[in-house]
Amino acid sequence: MAAPYHPGVLPAAQYPDRIDTMTELSHPDQHALDTLRLIGPAPDNWVPPRDGIDHNVAIIGGGQTGAAFAFALRRAGIGQVSVIDAAPDESQAGVWLNRARMNRLRTPKTLVGPEAGLPGLSFQAWYEARFGAASYAEIDRIPRTRWAEYLAWYRHFLDIPIRYGTRLTRIEPVGEHFRLHLEVREGASVRGVVETARKIVLSNGVAGNGGPNLPAVLKDLPPALFAHTSQAIDFAALRGKSVAVIGAAASAFDAAATALEAGAEQVHLFARRERIASVPVTRTRAYPGAYDNYFQLPDAIRWSQARRLREAGSTPPADAVERVTRFPNFHLHLGAPWTQAAVRDKRVETRVAGEPFAFDFVIAGTGYVVNPALRPELAEFAAHIRLWRDQYVPNAADSDEALGSHPYLGAGLEYLEKVEGAAPYLKHIHVYNPAAFVSFGLPVGDVPSMKRDIPAVVQRISRDLFLADLDAHEARFNDDIAADFDDSIYARSVWQREGVDVDIA
Repeated sequence: MAAPYHPGVLPAAQYPDRIDTMTELSHPDQHALDTLRLIGPAPDNWVPPRDGIDHNVAIIGGGQTGAAFAFALRRAGIGQVSVIDAAPDESQAGVWLNRARMNRLRTPKTLVGPEAGLPGLSFQAWYEARFGAASYAEIDRIPRTRWAEYLAWYRHFLDIPIRYGTRLTRIEPVGEHFRLHLEVREGASVRGVVETARKIVLSNGVAGNGGPNLPAVLKDLPPALFAHTSQAIDFAALRGKSVAVIGAAASAFDAAATALEAGAEQVHLFARRERIASVPVTRTRAYPGAYDNYFQLPDAIRWSQARRLREAGSTPPADAVERVTRFPNFHLHLGAPWTQAAVRDKRVETRVAGEPFAFDFVIAGTGYVVNPALRPELAEFAAHIRLWRDQYVPNAADSDEALGSHPYLGAGLEYLEKVEGAAPYLKHIHVYNPAAFVSFGLPVGDVPSMKRDIPAVVQRISRDLFLADLDAHEARFNDDIAADFDDSIYARSVWQREGVDVDIA
């Protein structure tokens, strides 16, 4: 569980460049405190308890979106919400201080994030309270480490409990609820635990409906000689080494830059395309009408937009490219896919475009594959999940096996059944990770998706929980209610007619 946030406990050493005076604010978090005061207390839990149910909602993943969901559900009056995270503790949870290697976030600083539309809880309010409005105006995008600090503050300030060291290993459907099979780490030991939940939110990151996309050419290499960007990498150990990076999206450039900054002797980045993708095609639909109503688009349009992005390629930010090109020992290979790799004398040897190379270490910045069947916790029912290839058949020229493996989701980002009636419980699992891309047009789970999709999921959860207990709610509607007052408070003012009735028509 996250430790309670104590207003005022903000060591100066934690913010060495913070503004020197707080005369404008009685407390650095005064705006946030006023926000919570003005919106009033969270509603009481209105969901009737059920025998044998531990959680109304289980949120899988305690990163930025897991915490945001917990707060949004609290404000919706939905109690018995549990957030779990497999990381052993808060410092190792999420990507921002672990596997993320960019200097700045890739999204604009002005996007609405986990604050749920409450300005006092926003990154801007948090940042300006510590470093001043002028400092905020100077940054064009949010520094990654500042974002991590803000998220830690958000969790503690709002007292979001997260159970670390808790891994979901299996979701077992049981009628209208689920058994969650968990591995709970306690010190050096791990014990198995089974808990129950009515709703599940998969807020579990980029691999949450699949896994890392590892090129076949690397799969037989010894683990000591290569890594995917999703893994922890000891970059300090690459000092003085020759490093290959495969891929040309942002994570590949970030990994290459981190290796160079750690003192790698040579870094070669190999891209399949003849040019680095530089056209952010999704920007053409980055306006409220398209953003808010994207789910309502016909399948053919949603498919074509996903295909358009696949064809254009994922665009690394310009500063990510400039971060590596300033190094004379960085070398970019275009139109250079790897087709072979072997190990000799503890080095990886390859031949690209007829030219031989040998490297001490290889990093795959090759993204992720979406395939629910790859996830052990989903394996029991993955075959019942409706995928895009089950729903929509494009013409041959527009076919795409990778996009076809994405789940075809409902309006509340819930799984749908491949065959109606075969797995009705699927509608109670909500997918808040990038597997929702084809259905919702964004890399769901990142900041751009929060404003639209967190409320959509919470509203669907609220609706489903309410209707599932409709008899109990109807009985509550018809409960006897004590009167606020009796006749005595108005008895003296009741008109008393004297004599005959007067016709006032």
